[in-house]
Amino acid sequence: MKLGPLPVGDAIGAVLVHTTRAGARTITKGTTLSAADVAALEAAGITEVVCARIDQDELDEDTAAAAIAAALVKELTRVDLDELAFEILRSAIGTGLRVDAEKTGRANVRAACDGLFVVDEAAITRANSIDEAITIATLPDAKPVRAGEIVATVKIIPFAVKAREVHAACEAVRSTDVTKEARLPAIRVAMWTPRRAGVVLTQFPSTVPAILDRATAALRVRMSRLDSELVKDLRVAHDVESVADAIRTLAAAGCDPVMALGASAIMDRRDVVPEALRRAGGEVTRFGMPVDPGNLLLLGTIGDATFIGLPGCARSLARSGFDWVLERVVAGLPIAAASIAKLGVGGLLDEAARPTPRDAKDRGVRKGVAAVVLAAGKASRMGANKLLAELGGKPLVHHAVTAALASTARPVVVVTGNDADRVRDALDGLDVTFVHNADYASGMASSLRTGIAAVGDVAGALVCLGDMPRVTADHLSLIIGAFEAASDEGAVVVPTCQRKRGNPVLWGRRRFAEIHALEGDVGARGIIERNADRVTWLAVDDPAILIDVDTPDALEKLR
Repeated sequence: MKLGPLPVGDAIGAVLVHTTRAGARTITKGTTLSAADVAALEAAGITEVVCARIDQDELDEDTAAAAIAAALVKELTRVDLDELAFEILRSAIGTGLRVDAEKTGRANVRAACDGLFVVDEAAITRANSIDEAITIATLPDAKPVRAGEIVATVKIIPFAVKAREVHAACEAVRSTDVTKEARLPAIRVAMWTPRRAGVVLTQFPSTVPAILDRATAALRVRMSRLDSELVKDLRVAHDVESVADAIRTLAAAGCDPVMALGASAIMDRRDVVPEALRRAGGEVTRFGMPVDPGNLLLLGTIGDATFIGLPGCARSLARSGFDWVLERVVAGLPIAAASIAKLGVGGLLDEAARPTPRDAKDRGVRKGVAAVVLAAGKASRMGANKLLAELGGKPLVHHAVTAALASTARPVVVVTGNDADRVRDALDGLDVTFVHNADYASGMASSLRTGIAAVGDVAGALVCLGDMPRVTADHLSLIIGAFEAASDEGAVVVPTCQRKRGNPVLWGRRRFAEIHALEGDVGARGIIERNADRVTWLAVDDPAILIDVDTPDALEKLR
């Protein structure tokens, strides 16, 4: 390719390098100049343009991009450059892909169906190593995609490239896997194959039903995203025989995959869930995976079905190693011990979302749940500071704070504002941390920000209202238990009663930044709505979580 300035009169058939204005016309770069284009340039008084002339042994950028894109997705026994140069692939050819029309040296490859994107990294690297003029970029391997999503793009950098280099790139993007003498495409989308899954959830006598409800709901959402369905969930005692019976039941019902989520995590190949799988006639193929969160996943078989012993993070919709395994199963891709071992590079998914009791101990930092008691408001509807009004011989705020202190939450932070000194006096002698919100008159958001800023390095914060005296330590323990079971520092736990949203709400630390962004006299309802997939709706059979004291009448009813 020769590139440089040309007299306009000599530029017919050359490729324009820079977009040029010619009177009322704009001639874009990459245009092969026609006689009409040259006439327009001359009429505009332009005498010279920078152009590229393509040599006989070269292909123009569009033809080259189209050829390589076609080779990327079409399964062939050989690569015929002449055929590929003019056969622009527009529709799926057994690989779940389609190619857009080439333009400006680029050809985009899109998913033609929902599924899991699969790429031969070595083949793409080979192609990208042939010539700097040829570039291929793809999504990461094993990424879930939707129909229409761009999964790869071929871009030719200059206006032309040697035909032999294009031919070499077309050969390079053939996968190294060989079947029946055909060299497979380097990329494809493995379409979801609808599955009917079943899960065994084990429980102790003290297990909160809402925790199991959340886990089941998360699994239903996961399966539906993969065009599949969770058709059965069995809840049994956490012992080998009960779990084995449930596994047999699900396998006999045709469930695939069969899953099990223990009330306690699988810690060894001889633990309850793997032993129950063997007792049911199944086999353990791998315990543990180099993906975090998701380390404690167990893989096995029961009859013709895949068996997955779930790590605790499966209770949350936060992405984990479990998703990597489930997606491969539903896409029909082989998943075995050796393939799991390859997942370590890139397997550190989200450090902030992982429970870190051992890290916390090592660093001398408590990673538990704090309590924030909001006691700063103006109480305009009461006519006086309601938090100091007595109920059962103690101020309202005293009831809220002592409930927090009787729970496992630490530290307990009290946010003061209006009548700060009197609120402090009412709580004299209690083991709390006071923080003052000088901007309390601006509304609740400032108090939330002040309280969250004071909790320190904790996994979550339970935000309690100082005017809810009937909320007890037992209520708080239920909420904290649901949060700990979620094993997700991005989770939000909201108690409900009679289908009404109550308080207090527990916020995982990954939501703290959103709380710090609040302004004005608003609570955090909007954050709950934006993070609906991370919310645990905890049913509590006690209207105490709905009762606050906003008026004198409300106080009298409590008395």
